[in-house]
Amino acid sequence: MHMALLPNDRIVAFDRTNMGPSNITLPSGKCPNISKFIDCYAHSVEFNLANRSVRALTVLSDTWCSSGTLDPDGMLVQSGGYNDGQRVVRHLKPCPNSDWVEDPKGLIQPRWYASNQILPNGKIIVVGGRFQYSYEFIPKTSKSDHKLYQLPFLQETNHYRSVQNSLYPFTHLSPDGNLFIFANDRAILLDYVNNIVVRNYPVMPGGFSRNYPSTGSSVLLPLKLLPNNATNTPEAEVLICGGTLPYSNFHANNGEFLDAAKTCGRLVITKENAEWEMEDMPMNRVMGDMLLLPTGDVLIINGAAKGTAGWGVAREPVLNPLLYHPDMPSSNGTSNGNIVFSTNQEHRGRFLILSSTTIPRLYHSTAHLLSDGRVLVGGSNPNRNYNFTTLYPTELSLEVFYPPYLCSDKSRPSIAWVKPSVELGYKQKFSLGFHLKGKGEIEKLYLTMVAPSFSTHSFSMNQRLLVLALEQVSETSAGNFVVEGYAPATAALAPPGYYQLFVVHDGVPSRGTWVNIK
Repeated sequence: MHMALLPNDRIVAFDRTNMGPSNITLPSGKCPNISKFIDCYAHSVEFNLANRSVRALTVLSDTWCSSGTLDPDGMLVQSGGYNDGQRVVRHLKPCPNSDWVEDPKGLIQPRWYASNQILPNGKIIVVGGRFQYSYEFIPKTSKSDHKLYQLPFLQETNHYRSVQNSLYPFTHLSPDGNLFIFANDRAILLDYVNNIVVRNYPVMPGGFSRNYPSTGSSVLLPLKLLPNNATNTPEAEVLICGGTLPYSNFHANNGEFLDAAKTCGRLVITKENAEWEMEDMPMNRVMGDMLLLPTGDVLIINGAAKGTAGWGVAREPVLNPLLYHPDMPSSNGTSNGNIVFSTNQEHRGRFLILSSTTIPRLYHSTAHLLSDGRVLVGGSNPNRNYNFTTLYPTELSLEVFYPPYLCSDKSRPSIAWVKPSVELGYKQKFSLGFHLKGKGEIEKLYLTMVAPSFSTHSFSMNQRLLVLALEQVSETSAGNFVVEGYAPATAALAPPGYYQLFVVHDGVPSRGTWVNIK
């Protein structure tokens, strides 16, 4: 149900705690009392992809449909949930033998189906939740952190019978430091410090809802930094795909499964009087996960063609992922930028249909980018409890998806070093050495910095990719190169914390190297 990647390259995964025995038991003597029951089963694990080992973790409160963020020190800060977990803030350090530490009074309000975003000052904003039309900040280290901020926008977007289509709102930090919030079918730009809506965006065309349970997905497209805009704000554009009709969940609970949305919309959030640019995916999709790949492309994976998120209310699993090239011309002939990757495969506008899986990944499935460029996919349980005999049974497997760049015959760059250090400061100039077999075409090279996300319910919170400003690239010896570039200029562009740094050459990324920016 939830997945995060820590800077030690461990995946932390967890479910809810109130669905009975899991497949993994806790170590002897570590059976907590959860909701008045002694529970000796693990509902959270740390997964080491290097040796495929699993370490059981102890959750003390219910994490069902909660939210999370990595803080500037690489610690997973996880908030809310259900029942006894709805006001809890949990912490997990990226250390060999760490376990969950919980603050049962970490939140002012219950937060179930809320969204988190790390901010330029290193604080975390927690937005919304079921029947919660407000936001607050964690950790609570100052007087202002103990204040609750009302956000009527979340109530205004909850407007169809009992279906609250504004849950898990899409949150993206704008390069100007304000917060973009999308709920249901529309968005605002929020000055969260002063609790002022500084911009209202137009309703997304089409009549579809895009947030839980009409679950679509959203990414902030790559932020492209140039040496001459160190003090300027780059253009920022949001992409939202999928979802369904606002009343689809009501119909699905009564046995009628309506078609999911086929549309995507792009919006330049830094532009005055911005308008949506709409385009069609090759297929309908609800509950699709959208991930930024190191190249700057977007992977859309998992989901269904009919119904909604929720227990037993989706049909027709979508087994084919899509690759979306944001800088290619759309079907209407427009283009956004100049990083375009050649391919011999046929596109439908900016979309490329990729190889299918055989495993349906529906409600409560997740996907996450790994440091080696693969994508880890896991879960799917559209059932109230573990159920292995129903139409879409509980899925306990993990699988990895290899994006096309890992199936290429092109040479893959390999990072050798980062100088003066992997500890970066804002505006800092740094050098990076890398190896590349064959002839290196410098004009096809760029660096990207990717923030690790917290993935749940088809939304990867805090996901962010920056194309870094470069000064020069030189070949020091056969197959050995040095590139000189600049760290992002401000914390609004790149909030403090850990990022994966990639060299991309001719559409093929290196393995990521962890860097920390302060």
